[in-house]
Amino acid sequence: MGSFLKLFRGATSEQRAATDAAPRISRRSSGLAELWRSLSSHEGQCVLDLGPTSPANIKHLTDMGHKVYSEDLLLASRDPGLRALDAEGTSVLDEKRFLAENLAYDPHSFDTVLFWDVADFMEEALVKPVVARVWSMMKPGGFVLAFFHTRDAGADAPCFRFHMSGPDTLDAQPLTVASEAHNGKKAARVPAYRLQRVFNNRNIENLFRDFSSLKFFLARDNVREVLVTR
Repeated sequence: MGSFLKLFRGATSEQRAATDAAPRISRRSSGLAELWRSLSSHEGQCVLDLGPTSPANIKHLTDMGHKVYSEDLLLASRDPGLRALDAEGTSVLDEKRFLAENLAYDPHSFDTVLFWDVADFMEEALVKPVVARVWSMMKPGGFVLAFFHTRDAGADAPCFRFHMSGPDTLDAQPLTVASEAHNGKKAARVPAYRLQRVFNNRNIENLFRDFSSLKFFLARDNVREVLVTR
């Protein structure tokens, strides 16, 4: 499996520029600190980043001697071609087609998966199938780093692009898009994704029930970090 960076569908240059210009929030990450020790001590890992692409992450990981693969799952899930009408005329997402077109890797391909806060913002139909696919793609003993917003974060909790800035530090950028302009006024920036649900510890344990172990870290910014071992 050679190094490759999957092209993201639907992201315009204006959207990327707007996100790049968004303010970054520096935060300490205990989950990253523990994962970093594994990344630093075992060269030649295959790492899959499932969030919006980050040049900082690619540089840090390749400098450590790892191969980096990227798939922006939230952006991919917005492909209009994945939607169809069910028997009741409701628009639904075809999870089987989504998995046929995304995360198409051989079993046991990856040592590390950066899941970030994707599960909180992903459509319900995709969450469990995607986690099951991640399980199959990972090598036994590999790690998943995932973040989950707590209820205290609120319904308007932003979805972030996470940039590694050090062994235990992340820069988080809110993902936004332009809203519709009215009366000639400049369009405001609004969250690109809406929080779909809040997972409690039991929900998270159930989501990763096929994995061998989970370790929880509670951050100060109402984010629960989880390091999952395959």
